[in-house]
Amino acid sequence: TAHLPACVQKYLEYTGAIGKSNPQNVCIEFDAEMYRKPGDKPMKSNSVQYNFYGSYSRLFFMRASMMGIPFRALHLYIKELAGFQVKVAELIKVIDISSDELTKAETVTLLNDMCIFAPGSLVDDRLTWSEADSLSARVTLTNGNFVVSAVLYFNESGELINFMSDDRSALQDDGTMKQIRWTTPVSAYKDFGGRKVPTLGKTIWHYPEGEFTYGVFTLKSIKYNVSD
Repeated sequence: TAHLPACVQKYLEYTGAIGKSNPQNVCIEFDAEMYRKPGDKPMKSNSVQYNFYGSYSRLFFMRASMMGIPFRALHLYIKELAGFQVKVAELIKVIDISSDELTKAETVTLLNDMCIFAPGSLVDDRLTWSEADSLSARVTLTNGNFVVSAVLYFNESGELINFMSDDRSALQDDGTMKQIRWTTPVSAYKDFGGRKVPTLGKTIWHYPEGEFTYGVFTLKSIKYNVSD
């Protein structure tokens, strides 16, 4: 860990990652309130995801309902290819996309999950670091042809409190992707088997016309599979 910025080293120590085996994969369950556009009523949802850190992969499945109609969303990121699919009432496929732009966006999501939920995975030669100041650092992840970066913000206690990236694109109503600043403030750290993890998080798009918080997530459970 000596090559990491001091604030990142402190974060790994705070979360209990130092001295533990690095996670090979992790299973995470959330309850969430999702918003389609500003001012909308929230759509209640629950999700389960699996992240793998040897060959980077992420599988995210969300169940939700609106006015009694069930929605299902599936994000798949396997090696260097991402796909996103939404079905309504189990039958009608309303979104089904896969592109380099989506894969780059999902690479940012993968990096976000690593930083928040698996700090032990940050000691990896696919990541490069630079210190911004005593409480922030920039990280760049290279996965094949996809290169993304983010700035991590910490508090004096060593907690990660926000993640900001300009490399993620938002899916627009017309089906296009638009590159927008993305942040995920997190808080309410709790201990899970000797690993401290934030249990409350928000996902925010920073549009020119104003911020849009489209998701509020509450962590239900997290389970790690570690190497010997």
